[in-house]
Formats: sequence, C-alpha cells, structure tokens
Amino acid sequence: MKILSPGDVQFFDDNGYLVVPNAVPQPNLDAVIAAIFDFLDMKRDAPESWYDARRGNHAIVHLHQHPALWANRQHPRVYGAFADLLANEKLWVSMDRAGMKPPVNPKFPEYEDRGFVHWDADTSKPLDGPLFVQGVLALTDTHENMGGFCCVPGFHKNLAQWIEEQPSDRNPRKPNLSRLPEGFQVTPIPMKAGDLLIWNRFLAHGNGRNEGARPRLAQYITMFPANDNEEYRQSRVDCFQKKQAPDGWENEIPELYRGRETKYPAAELSPLGRKLLGAEPW
Repeated sequence: MKILSPGDVQFFDDNGYLVVPNAVPQPNLDAVIAAIFDFLDMKRDAPESWYDARRGNHAIVHLHQHPALWANRQHPRVYGAFADLLANEKLWVSMDRAGMKPPVNPKFPEYEDRGFVHWDADTSKPLDGPLFVQGVLALTDTHENMGGFCCVPGFHKNLAQWIEEQPSDRNPRKPNLSRLPEGFQVTPIPMKAGDLLIWNRFLAHGNGRNEGARPRLAQYITMFPANDNEEYRQSRVDCFQKKQAPDGWENEIPELYRGRETKYPAAELSPLGRKLLGAEPW
C-alpha cells in the first residue's frame, strides 16, 4: 500500500517530520475523544471538570489498550504511512497513550504546562543506524496556540556536527535553544483533526503552552520493525490481553487511574492488527 508520494518522503527527509492528512475517519476520532473523557471522569463541555490535581502529568492520559486506540493503530492508512517511511511492511505498533492538555487557567495554577523541547533518545550515543520514528494523531483541530506539536525543522540533518560544537556537559536529551544554528527555530505545527504527524526521533521536538480555549487532544502512535525477540513479543500480547500498560509504563500510572482501563471491553483486532501486535507472524 502506497500512502506517501516521493515528495512526501523528501519533505520528511529534509524537515524531519511529515503531516499525513486524513489518516483516520471522524468516527474514529470521536471514539477516542469519548474514551479520554470517560477514563478521566471529565466532561468535554464542562471546563471546570478538566482540572484534577491528582492526575499527575497533566497532559498524559494513561490509556493503552482501549478499543478506540486500537482502531486507529490498525487503520490501513496509518499503517501504510509508517510502512512507506520505514520502507518495511513487517511492523509492530506501539501501545502508547493519549493526550489531553487543557488550556491554562489562573484558577488552576498547577496546570501551567509550558512544555519543553527535547529528544526521546540519548544524543550522546552514535546517531547512525536504522531510522526510528515517532508519531501523534490530532483528534481535534490543533492551532498554533494550543500547545501542540512543535519542532526545529531540519535540525536533525546536521545534528552530529552541531553536537561536536557544544560544551561537553550539555544535556543529551534537551538542546540548548539559545545555541541553535542560525536560521533554525522552534516552530509549532498546526494540525487538522485526523492528521497524523510522524517525526524522526533525532528531530528536537516537544509541545507548548495551551493558550487556546479548548483542550489539546491527541493519540500517540508509532511503529517499528518487528523482531524475533520472543520474550518481548509475548510481553506485548500479555499486556494487550490483561489491558495494561507495556512494561516500564505501568509504574507511571497515578493511583487515581490504576486498573481503571480494565473496565473497557477487549479491542477487536483485524488480521493487520494481530500482526501489528505480534499475536500473529508476518
């Protein structure tokens, strides 16, 4: 399945990210939004309900196995975009979380989330090797002032050279933005509902302060080559069957939400979805 054009792939190579429009249909988006507010025990049209100090990280929704999330993970257009960029059809999908970042409100100062620009990789280690990507699906229109995805376009291309010019004690996971090369700057990327944004893991990226009137709603999705690690494959299937977070993320769930996901029905996986999980071989 070819989703991306050569021009799309070139844009990704040059800028480090790509927006794939209309990755999933509106009913899929509506289902995830409903799941988010149900899980958080909040009401979409009641702003006072959006703020709960017990939530922990105020932008993360600790859903992993909900059927609505899986419907998007196994959507052919989402899979096809990752397969095109990675030039690999044998992929596994992440069981990542959702996002709900409410707008800043002086009544709830603990929700003053300005975000930060970072790498989800240790850039003190060699930067060569196979391409790894990350992705986020916009569940609603996300304007530049809503604290959505931002990045430093193109910064990944000469990252190794830039690193050589930095102090030895630099933070390998967070760039000093005052030392960016001339012409490079943090840029918010607006997205329409249903857009899937995929980025190179070595692209400095982040999110910002939500100064809009509505929450920023998103689902995080990425894919990567399937491998022959049987223990890891089985752990993925176990997490799916038990309706829990992947290993390493379970401890991040605040007590308020621990175990809450088990109340939802099991996701129905398509033949593609079973392969993306690892329940069936490619």
